[in-house]
Amino acid sequence: MADRLNGTRILILETREEAQFSKLLAEQGAEVVQCPMFTIQDAPDPAPVEAWIRRAIDKPFDDLVLMTGEGLRRIMKLARTRGLDQALVASLARSRKFTRGPKPGKALREIGLEQQQMTEKPTTEGVIEMLSKLDLNGRRLGLQLYPDKDHSALTGALAAQGAEADTVLPYVYDPKAADASIVNAIDDMAEGRIDAIALTNLGQVRRLLEAARAHGSEARLRAGFERTLIASVGPAVSGELVAHGLRTDISPVEDHYFMRPLISAMAAALVDKRPKVAE
Repeated sequence: MADRLNGTRILILETREEAQFSKLLAEQGAEVVQCPMFTIQDAPDPAPVEAWIRRAIDKPFDDLVLMTGEGLRRIMKLARTRGLDQALVASLARSRKFTRGPKPGKALREIGLEQQQMTEKPTTEGVIEMLSKLDLNGRRLGLQLYPDKDHSALTGALAAQGAEADTVLPYVYDPKAADASIVNAIDDMAEGRIDAIALTNLGQVRRLLEAARAHGSEARLRAGFERTLIASVGPAVSGELVAHGLRTDISPVEDHYFMRPLISAMAAALVDKRPKVAE
C-alpha cells in the first residue's frame, strides 16, 4: 500500500541518513516537513586534512575505512585545490577499501574506485564487526571520521587488532545556521500543524532541546510535543526522550529498529488522521 500516510504531516530532523527516510515517507503519501539540524562546513583548519592527504600519497595505506560519503568528497575537494587529486586517487586505488554502508561506496565510484566490503549495518558497531573478521596486525589504516561522535570504541578496536590508524576529520557541523529552521518546526508543532515527529537518533532529541533553550522556546517545544505523536526508531532514542521527561508514542516492533518498520508503526498509529473517503 503506497498511501498509508496520506493526509499526514510528518516532521523529520535531517541528518546524513534522513534523505532516504524522507523518500520512504513520501512514497507512503505523507507530507514530509524537513528540518535541517545543522549545516556542513569544511574543516576550519585544512592543514591536518592536507597533511593526511600527503601521507596517503607518500605512503599508500594498506586499508582505507570511510565512514561517510561526505567525508571522501570533502577530502577530494581539498586535494583538487592543492593539485593532489590524481595522485590521491592513484594511491587510494592501492588500498583495500571498506565503507560504513552504501553512501561512501557511491562517493568512491564517483572517483573511479570500488569498495572491497561494506557493512551490513551503516553504524560504527557495524564497522567494528566487519573489521574484527580481518587480520589487521601491523597494517597501516586510513580512517575517515565524522563530527560530533565519540570514535574511541572504533579506534580502540583497531588498536587492539594491531592496526596503525591514521585518522582524518575533513568537515564539521555548524548547528547555529539551522536554528531558525528548528524554531519554525517547534512553532509548527505547538500550533498543531504536525501529526507526528519521527526521531531516528538520540542526537536529534538533544539538538531540539538545545536549540529550544537557546531561543527561549523550550516551553513551546514541550507544548508541541503534547500535541504531536512522537515516533522513536528504537530503545536508544526512547531512552533519551525519557531522560528529558518526554514520551514515546510510536515505535517499531521489538528488534526491528529500522526505518521501514518505524514507518509501518506510524501508519498504524496515524490511521485516524487520514482523511475519510466519502462513501
